[in-house]
Amino acid sequence: MQQEMQPNYQTQTTPNTNHGGHELFDLHEVLACTINVLDQFMMFRQFVQDSELLDILDRQYQFTLAQYNLTAECFTTGQKPSQETSTYMIKQLSEPIYGIKPTQPKKPNQSLADVKDAGISGHMIGLIKTHASLLTMTAVEVTNPVVRRVLASQVQNFIEMAYEIFLYQNRLAYYQVPQLEASDMQSMLTAFVPATGAPQMPPNNKAAASVH
Repeated sequence: MQQEMQPNYQTQTTPNTNHGGHELFDLHEVLACTINVLDQFMMFRQFVQDSELLDILDRQYQFTLAQYNLTAECFTTGQKPSQETSTYMIKQLSEPIYGIKPTQPKKPNQSLADVKDAGISGHMIGLIKTHASLLTMTAVEVTNPVVRRVLASQVQNFIEMAYEIFLYQNRLAYYQVPQLEASDMQSMLTAFVPATGAPQMPPNNKAAASVH
């Protein structure tokens, strides 16, 4: 009589192997992209002229490096990292400036002599926004509870970092924010209202669920 083959389910309990296969590939991408952010910030530094932008770059570089170390450590060990996760604080918080004022049209640089703070800050915010999205997508796929929390804790911080660069760009009119006409804005703001009353949920079809 032929023996029935049973699925070979293996339970891995050691912390450093508590990872799913998909998670391993995702974490390699996250760590590689974090290195990419760090390396590009290092290259940008030689072109920065404004002291405020240089301060933002340096602080965000150091914070990102610390997050890289935390992630690499807990990914390798599967355990809580030796350092606590920290919160990124915007140094100069200001209100956004709305409206459009005339500026020179943009065009590609013709040489490295054309590299300016406006372009550098644009590259910086693009990198940080992309990394915030990558962290979010990866965190929801991670099975290791420690790694998941470490990644999730970074998402809000990278959002704050992107917002800090936006505020810098906005103050200097590098990143202008148009608004709709007042009547159009009001129409958009009132297009949705909170739900009221208890929803009338349909009954669960238990009969169909019990059929195998």
